[in-house]
Amino acid sequence: MSETRWFEQGPRDLAVSERRRNGKDLWLRCPGCSEILYKPALGERFQVCVHCGHHFHLGAVQRIQMLIDEGSWVPHDEHLEPTDPLEFTDSKSYVSRLAASQKKTGRRDAFYGGSCRMGGIPVELGSFDFSFMGGSMGSVVGEAVTRVFERAIDARCPAIIISASGGARMQEGILSLMQMAKSCAALARLRDEVGQPYISVLTHPTTGGVAASFAMLGDVILAEPHALIGFAGPRVIEQTIGQQLPDDFQTSEYLLAHGMVDQLVPRDQLRERIVRILSWAGAQVVDASGEAEE
Repeated sequence: MSETRWFEQGPRDLAVSERRRNGKDLWLRCPGCSEILYKPALGERFQVCVHCGHHFHLGAVQRIQMLIDEGSWVPHDEHLEPTDPLEFTDSKSYVSRLAASQKKTGRRDAFYGGSCRMGGIPVELGSFDFSFMGGSMGSVVGEAVTRVFERAIDARCPAIIISASGGARMQEGILSLMQMAKSCAALARLRDEVGQPYISVLTHPTTGGVAASFAMLGDVILAEPHALIGFAGPRVIEQTIGQQLPDDFQTSEYLLAHGMVDQLVPRDQLRERIVRILSWAGAQVVDASGEAEE
């Protein structure tokens, strides 16, 4: 698309013509500043508005690709698949909800875990996929998170978890709640046995049992701007205590001001910031053969 065409037609006319030509909408309005944004250009900026810095939803695969050294990703635990031990049904059966999410995402569950390098530093990395049942944590997700920490113990390297979750998965009841303790126990071993750092990255939203466990236990806790972070939602809290909460309550900015997170990091600065933190923590860069560089 030429600049001449852009200025002659303007974004609204171009949106119609491009949609007719390609059969899809290539434009959207930013909820932060109301500017019209071109979707391909937005994707090149990791779904961050160039005008106001609004952070749109970003998928788990894209988050991983944004952070890691190219060609270094080795996925793990892709064979793990949830079952329905409680034969749970509400408006739909749990089996049908799982099937719908698996068809939508092409994944068996809501977490991606793997080994990789960041700035040449070996790390164990995991990312939640909010598109799969709201990134909720059931038995498989909890096991996959735990295995991230266990592989970091075995490899004596740092661990990083990117959280985007509605919390523990109610369809698995106490089995999902058990994952909070299991994952935290593995995290404690990472610190006590091998002394490796754990960086927790909080994105929108990070709530429920995930926020109440490993997500808030990072040696360093980073958060994206304007992310919702907390246990229960603001409406539930207001109804429980009968008081109105501050407008910015449970935002990453509020948590930073009250000492609950260490830094707010815009998405396009996240990789550089994590690599710098890992270097400060003494993590060692390795070469292509896996040998530590001098």
